[in-house]
Amino acid sequence: MRIRLNADDLIRFVKYSWPTQKFNLNFNMSSILKNSLGLILILLAVTACHKRAVNSTSTDNALPSHTEQNGRRMDNFTFLRLCMQGDFSSEQQSKSDSDFFDIRLRMVPIWANTPDNFYLYVEQAIASSIDKPYRQRIYKVEKIDETHFVSKIYIMNYPARFTGKKSGDSLFNEYTKDSLILKDGCEVKLVFNPGKSDFGGSTGDQTCPSDRSGASWATSKVVIDEEKMVSWDQGWDAKGKQVWGAVKGGYIFTKNR
Repeated sequence: MRIRLNADDLIRFVKYSWPTQKFNLNFNMSSILKNSLGLILILLAVTACHKRAVNSTSTDNALPSHTEQNGRRMDNFTFLRLCMQGDFSSEQQSKSDSDFFDIRLRMVPIWANTPDNFYLYVEQAIASSIDKPYRQRIYKVEKIDETHFVSKIYIMNYPARFTGKKSGDSLFNEYTKDSLILKDGCEVKLVFNPGKSDFGGSTGDQTCPSDRSGASWATSKVVIDEEKMVSWDQGWDAKGKQVWGAVKGGYIFTKNR
């Protein structure tokens, strides 16, 4: 935006914005405007005030990335739910790095949401064996406060019957929450990062037991945003040596649109 000022504008600005009595100064406005140094100082002051006004307006009107179509700000818990649910794939990562497989991840919303929690049915499978998932879980995601959340992990009896099921399938209505088996100590604590509009977190230190491939415990590190989910699962033996899981970093699951 350009500012066009004439002498009268400058006089009014100094008269009403900088009252002379406030600074115990007595001077003639016309003489200042005739003085080149005074004119330069006034122009610099006007420019600085304008920049402050513009910056203040821009900050006040800035909207976070997770806004609803009507312009209202979406609460962080709702944003987390929308980020987590959907179909994901690590195909792009597997093409650029042969150390990673093409994994398909499905996170299906089930049961009714409440203001403080929601449930997801989760399954992971190799892309070439999509009908034979190697991991099936139910996540219960709980709100602790506006920026802190926890994802609790549950396993089910006879998980194969859930393979490929979608939200609203009758099987989920028949299955009761009290049938779930909590993987105690394997919950992932998430924190919202307003600078990046994402959620990051991990399991506790040596809190999640595991007996896979000689492991004693497992860790999970997660970063979630509206485009992808980065998940790094690792298993460790009693001496702290990694025995399973990715070594370089987490799997990058891009959300299918």
